Amino acid sequence: MTGKKSYERNSRLILKQFDIAAQQKLSDARVLVIGAGGLGCACLQFLAAAGTGHQGIVDDDTIMLHNLHRQVLYSTSDVGKQKATVAKEKLLALNPEINITTYTERITNKNALDIIASYKIVIDGTDNFTCYTINDACVLLNKPLLYGGLSPQDVTPKPLHLY
Repeated sequence: MTGKKSYERNSRLILKQFDIAAQQKLSDARVLVIGAGGLGCACLQFLAAAGTGHQGIVDDDTIMLHNLHRQVLYSTSDVGKQKATVAKEKLLALNPEINITTYTERITNKNALDIIASYKIVIDGTDNFTCYTINDACVLLNKPLLYGGLSPQDVTPKPLHLY
């Protein structure tokens, strides 16, 4: 994204410490977000709004009504659809100047290296044991990994005591 349109869209980002050259680096960036749930939605929206040039979205799940309160990128009419596909549509509506690649599959030890290889930074927004596979792949590929989420032991369902 270059030129007058880019400047207009991102002029509020242009600070003394964040000049046109820095904005171009952001425009050239390749960021992979794994997990398009609560944390992933927030990351994706801010990355798109800031003009991050290429985003990858990895999520094999569908949108569910009971998650809409924390997955604010989606709406009721999106329930049942693939998270990664809907996220791409919504993010391109927010900023059509960016590029987005979707992966509607789960990260596994068989595909992690191939998916992660072409990105500069990886953001792990998962809340399951996939985090270990992602970490291992990032170490092997020497990629920076940002992690934000519940630790896997925190996702074990706990019984409800209603009385």
